[in-house]
Order: sequence, then structure tokens, then C-alpha cells
Amino acid sequence: MKKKIPIYLLIFIAAALLVTGVFRFAKDNYALITLIMAVLSMLPLFLSFEKKKADTKLLAVLAALIAVSVLSRFIFFAVPFFKPVTAMIIIIAMYLGSDAGFAAGAATALISNFYFGQGPWTAFQMFSWGLIGFAAGLLAKRLKKSTALLLVYGALSGVFFSLLSDLWSVLWYDGGFNLKRYIALVTSAAGITLTYAVSNVVFLLIMKNVVGGAIERVKLKYGIGIDS
Repeated sequence: MKKKIPIYLLIFIAAALLVTGVFRFAKDNYALITLIMAVLSMLPLFLSFEKKKADTKLLAVLAALIAVSVLSRFIFFAVPFFKPVTAMIIIIAMYLGSDAGFAAGAATALISNFYFGQGPWTAFQMFSWGLIGFAAGLLAKRLKKSTALLLVYGALSGVFFSLLSDLWSVLWYDGGFNLKRYIALVTSAAGITLTYAVSNVVFLLIMKNVVGGAIERVKLKYGIGIDS
């Protein structure tokens, strides 16, 4: 049986890279951290594949869904903080598994930021969306069965994304963690956090059956079997 590198370990390494990037590499080397994050986010997905045609089909489906996720961020660029990206990542993870969810989250941040702007924040966004997707994959069975739980998860994902963004801001501005500044940022960004949470709930309600159903039909048609 093929051994698989635990994605938990890769997530830990990714988190360590973020902290190392903030305190050791500074602003001039964020591209290196982002590149390593990109490789780590895709590695477990490729390592999990067996050599059969279904794997290339899965990659093709995942690539198409990532493109849709990136496009959704472009389409809603004029509406600050109210975007379907997180909902899309959650749905991808629910139907294609946790590895695909992590890869989709990280890839969406990396690719879309070629338009919105690359910077030290890219690695944090990759990690945030990647972790949201990974956890959604682990909870896939429960999230599919309970719409209420799915919406709660979507709302909490919005809060998590906002809190981690505020953490990055504090680490970057102060060169270390400043609790007072962090509390101030979290408080001042409460409206943004609420918008993230509400947008996730709204788009999950709209997209769950449409996108999820489409993924299921494609999986059935092409014989793609996924263990969430």
C-alpha cells in the first residue's frame, strides 16, 4: 500500500513557514514563502493518487473548479468582503475530499492574487483558505447531511479568515504579536468579519445544491471515487 504523507504534518510546516517568514525573512522574501506554501498545498493531493485514469480526471475536475473559484473572486471584486470564494472552497472539499479542499483554497489565493496583488499576505490567505477547505473535507459527511451545520461552519470560516488576517497585520506591523493592537484590529474589523460570515452563509445556500450536484454528476459520469 502506498504511504501518504500526513497532511496534518504539511499544515504544521506551512504554519511554521508563515511565522518564520514574518520574523526571519522579512518583506523581501515573501515570494519564497509563497512558493513553498504552494508546493506544500499540492503535495498531499498528488501523493494520494494511484496510477490510474481516474486521477487525471480528478485533477481536471479540480482544476476547473479552482478556475471557477478564482473567477468568482474577480466577478465580485467591486463588492468588498462579500464574495463566494470561501463557499466554493467548502463545497469543493465536501465533494472532492480534504486534500483537494486544501489545494483548492491555497491555489485560489495564489492565482487570484496575480490580479489582486501578490505580497506577504498571500501565504496567509493560502493557509487560511486551505485550512478551511481541509476541515470541510474532514467534516464532509456531516456537512452534507445538515444544512444548519454547513451554514454554521461557513459563518465560523468567515470569522476564522478575518481573525487570521488581523493576526497577520499585527505580526507584520509590529514584528511580533501585540495583544493590544490585535484586540483593536479585531474590534475595528467587526463589520468586515460579519460581512465575511454572512456572505459565506448566503453563497452556501445558493451554491450548495447547484455546484455540489454538478460535482456529484461529474464524479458519477467519469467514475471518480473520493474518500473525504
